[in-house]
Amino acid sequence: MSETPSAAEAAPLPAYEQVKAWIRQHIVAGAWKPGDAVPSEAALMAQFGISRMTAHRALRELAADGLVTRVQGSGTKVAQLHRISSQLVIRDIHEEAAERGHLHATRVLTVEEARATAELAQVFGLRKGARLFHTVLVHEENAVPIQYEDRWVNPAAAPDYLRTDFTRESPTSHLLRVAPLTEASYTIEAALPSAEEAKQLGIRRGEPCLVVVRRTVSGPNVASLGRLVHPGSRYTVQGEFQA
Repeated sequence: MSETPSAAEAAPLPAYEQVKAWIRQHIVAGAWKPGDAVPSEAALMAQFGISRMTAHRALRELAADGLVTRVQGSGTKVAQLHRISSQLVIRDIHEEAAERGHLHATRVLTVEEARATAELAQVFGLRKGARLFHTVLVHEENAVPIQYEDRWVNPAAAPDYLRTDFTRESPTSHLLRVAPLTEASYTIEAALPSAEEAKQLGIRRGEPCLVVVRRTVSGPNVASLGRLVHPGSRYTVQGEFQA
């Protein structure tokens, strides 16, 4: 077990939030894997000097957030985070093409480190001018462009992102592997492409596109913001919902 945070570091937070932050840090850092046991209420009481009620609240709220599971008689364990992401139907475009028996390929246009604008800083919860990673890719299916992907990534969530060979591993696959998804939000709208988007997709400026803007969160960090542009004549958004 790692040492309990010092009082100076933890003082601003209520006791139950200190416990939550400590457990969350171990999960996000990968020190505790899905299925691993989380310290019991009794162990947390001894380590943090807290009451059983406080330890119970911390574990209960982490379970509500989907980070841990609690089963009577089995204790508390790290949740299978990929199950959370699967409910959101966030899929790798490479896998989608493969399922159709088609060949996926990626053209890499931009791989860079950049500084956050005021708008991006607000999205990521960072200060203006903070470091961000930026990629622009075009995904093709059987040599036909089907997606223009403009993505910003938080280095705190995926420090090796810019070292990825995006012709072999998609940004979505990389992020799901290194920054397990705990939350996501997205918008879908019909819009006309920019001049650059139309050029790279090989379509007319006047051709309607499906534009998906997706924000993902991994633990305490906003992990990525992606703008995915699909020619409307070549792509259909599909999903499933269960009660």
